[in-house]
Amino acid sequence: MGKRKVGALEKVDADLANLQYKVRRDPPSYRDDFQNQYNQYETFRELFLQNPSTTDGNGLVSFRDLIDFIAHCADAYPTITAQFPEDLQQILSLHHEDLQYELRDKIVGSLVLLRNKDVIDSSTLLNTLFPILVTTPSKSLRALLFTKILSDLRTSNSKATNHKLNRTIQKVLYNLVTSDRESPKGLWAVKLTRELWKRQIWTDSSAVEIMKEASLSENEKVITGGVRFFLGGDKEREEAADESSDGDDDIDMDKVRHQFGINKKSKKNQRDLKKAAATVKRKEKKKKAPHPLNFSALHLLHDPQGFAESLFSKHVQNSKSKLALESKLVVLQLVSRLVGLHKLTVISLYSYFLKYLNPRQASVTSFLACLAQATHDLVPGDVLEPLIQKIANEFVSEAAASEVAAAGLNSIREICARQPGAMSGTLLQDLVMYRKSKDKGVMMAARGLLSLFREAAPELLNKRDRGKDATISLITGTFHERRFGEQAAGGIEGIELLEQWKEEERRKKRIEAGLDPDAPTDEEDIARAEAEDWKNWDVESDDSDDSGGWINVESDGEDIVISDSEDEKDKPPAKKAKLASEAPTEGTEEKENSTSKSASMYPEIRHVSKLATTRILTPADLAKLQELRTTTSISSHLHSKRRPPPIASRHTDDPVTAAEIEAPGLLGIKKTKAEKIAMAKSDNKEGHQSTTAIRKSKKEAEGKSTTNKEKSRKKNFLMTLGKAKGKQKRSLTEVKRTLKGHQERKKRGGKRGNKGM
Repeated sequence: MGKRKVGALEKVDADLANLQYKVRRDPPSYRDDFQNQYNQYETFRELFLQNPSTTDGNGLVSFRDLIDFIAHCADAYPTITAQFPEDLQQILSLHHEDLQYELRDKIVGSLVLLRNKDVIDSSTLLNTLFPILVTTPSKSLRALLFTKILSDLRTSNSKATNHKLNRTIQKVLYNLVTSDRESPKGLWAVKLTRELWKRQIWTDSSAVEIMKEASLSENEKVITGGVRFFLGGDKEREEAADESSDGDDDIDMDKVRHQFGINKKSKKNQRDLKKAAATVKRKEKKKKAPHPLNFSALHLLHDPQGFAESLFSKHVQNSKSKLALESKLVVLQLVSRLVGLHKLTVISLYSYFLKYLNPRQASVTSFLACLAQATHDLVPGDVLEPLIQKIANEFVSEAAASEVAAAGLNSIREICARQPGAMSGTLLQDLVMYRKSKDKGVMMAARGLLSLFREAAPELLNKRDRGKDATISLITGTFHERRFGEQAAGGIEGIELLEQWKEEERRKKRIEAGLDPDAPTDEEDIARAEAEDWKNWDVESDDSDDSGGWINVESDGEDIVISDSEDEKDKPPAKKAKLASEAPTEGTEEKENSTSKSASMYPEIRHVSKLATTRILTPADLAKLQELRTTTSISSHLHSKRRPPPIASRHTDDPVTAAEIEAPGLLGIKKTKAEKIAMAKSDNKEGHQSTTAIRKSKKEAEGKSTTNKEKSRKKNFLMTLGKAKGKQKRSLTEVKRTLKGHQERKKRGGKRGNKGM
């Protein structure tokens, strides 16, 4: 009997599928058949509403199949199925806890299908699904509803941003978080907002306000979800954008056309070729489109000062807060990030760190990273000096472990890099002495602190510790110590480079014309240069789009020092310190003292460029300015091997992590024999590779070829036998000629020679 029922149900299912196919092809001809099926659906619906928790398998299967059939054909008969969407909404809203899971999932899928066919709009669908998502106890149903809601919002914003729908949903999520701050329901608002932010569907300040209110909630899960959004939401968005752009170069049109010409001609291959061409065209159009302005969530906050103070007082400083230490630490990371990024003033924050600056404190490196992150140049040095003193007393001592001392020195360096005025001369001289430590981690951390103050405040160091550059800058008066609260003068980045390049071009043209290159610039030269720039606009703008060309980079010799800061771009080369035998006379000494004083009193007068205020920059000028910036940024990383590169200031958007504080301490740790054996047996072989092997693996990863010497090692022995025998049969004259040629090639710099020398 059971087999007969199953066969009958399969026959009904097949009949509905056949009728659905016919209806889709010719709706008017099968209107009566569809009406009969709809009447049958209404009968099953009335029976179901009388007993929603029924377990009658045959009736539920028939009811489910009829719902699926009507949902697929509803757009063909809008008058007959006008009440159908409301019926499904009513069944799902009132009886979602009692429904069988297959019928429940089929109703959800049918509502989504009706939305895709524009029978109902997105607002109707989301207003039906979202309340169920928040209240249902079923884990599988929550996962299904979350996926459907997210997919519908993506579809609604795929062609153009649906501002009306976005505002409606954002208001619902905002009310969900703020209506009951102790309820865990706000976690769904956090999850939805974070996913939509990650996929760049919501990029405005309204989404940030939802996460701000979630961070100020009273439920621990909602708080950590909102705080982690601010700490990692931007990184997730960048990673998602990189993943979506990974397949940009997957299609090689030349290869596709070649295969199409070789293989058998068919309509399928022709369709594949057209599809590939359309994909490449779409990607090229996407590359040329202007880049969207994706602001960071931390920059879209309306009141960062109030937000930071509320977070700190409510979740961190409050003794009645029930957050665990790990959650408090995450909130503290966000507070310190806000303070450092926006240069806020929260004085009570720094006194809070005092009781946690202890090597025995759990996650102490995270507290040190937060302290360094919350430091900026507008924090008074008197506030930070007790903290640095306590770090030095607790962490940096002869009795402390090497990892502890390295972490303490590195945290002091990170703090002083943002506010050098917090360090005293006596303490600095004691800390710098640790550069002679036998432990590598402590030595490197102390050297980093010494290098920092050679650039930031060399007068705090002893004369023997200042180094050549800092000593010369102090003697000549070219060093300018930035005072508390002093800000660098604003301007166009790299405008001095453009002005210098224009001056060099003017001198070249005057030399070619046989004129005096040192003559002052007149109005005719300026007008002629501007006319040429506007004339060459189209040519230069087209050339600037080619990002794959070569960039001229200066040599990395010892006598060239390129700095990224605006104050140092136009500085003349530092004068050499005079020897005792070349001591100046009294008159010249007074003149030099006066000039050095004037230079130190007015350090920025010589560096102000008037190019942007006296001339209109053409598009060709802007393209050249971008090229000069790129060249300078590359050249700044090419330093001599003897002279270490200057300490680059960290970007304000980049956080300080506990791993960066612990990094120097890990240098001195030697692995035990058991750890070395475990590493050798593991699949990760990069930890104990030779330098040559690491360089070779990097070349292979970048797609670069190997040298001829390496290729010869992989050749068959018989392939190299002839060359070896030929060398044995050479005469002395041939050997002499070969050696002579080798020496000549070595003198001129290889086979091609150093043509630029």
